[in-house]
Amino acid sequence: MIRNSARTPAKAAPKKDAARKTAPAKASFRRERALIKRGVWPVAGCDEAGRGPLAGPVVAAAVILDPDRIPRGIDDSKRLTAEERERLFEKICATAQVSVAIASRARIDRDNILRASLWALKRAVVALPEAPRHVFVDGRDRLDTECDCEAVIGGDGIVLSIAAASIVAKVTRDRLMCALAQDCPGYGFEQHKGYGVPEHLDALNRLGPTIHHRSFFAPVAAARARHMPWTVEPVRDLFAGVDVQVEAALESDASANP
Repeated sequence: MIRNSARTPAKAAPKKDAARKTAPAKASFRRERALIKRGVWPVAGCDEAGRGPLAGPVVAAAVILDPDRIPRGIDDSKRLTAEERERLFEKICATAQVSVAIASRARIDRDNILRASLWALKRAVVALPEAPRHVFVDGRDRLDTECDCEAVIGGDGIVLSIAAASIVAKVTRDRLMCALAQDCPGYGFEQHKGYGVPEHLDALNRLGPTIHHRSFFAPVAAARARHMPWTVEPVRDLFAGVDVQVEAALESDASANP
């Protein structure tokens, strides 16, 4: 009997879970520890919540974690559930140095959202119980602080101190928006926290903006023009009267040169 000499191919090893393979690494305390080894301490992380919404304030937080009492599970607030954020918020406030600063809707309207956010972040750093010697801030913009400040793009998912600040800022702002929902029923602030989701846009169209809405954000400005047109300043036509002046000039030239 002739046997087939070809071996049966071995079964391929099961592939690793694709989700696990592509999942981003959690924030770590590595950068803070590197500074501690160089004798730089305290080190703070700061972040804000609420740049994108159509209503409500921007809330900034600054956190100096205790290296010996870091709560487990700290990560970018966007990767955590509301329940996880609430639990970690309590633990961070119980073990770390924490401060919060708020940029109101009026300040956002006056200064613009970027400047208001940077103002709040700096205020949060200044309000810490102990002045930091180094600050990590989420984003591209460094803060005008008395100590060294390092901007880290995507820092809330990289630097543990920034991640802790993102949790404090997010939970604080969510609580504020739930409180505003009591004063402004019908807008759903307790659900969407002021972001421009369809339910919020529908409420704006039906009810018009509240005093908590950011005046210069496009959907709010459109709703204001619809519901309160008397509050909208008319745009000055820079070319009004130009045609009349040109015609007058032509007539004058014609009379001067018969």
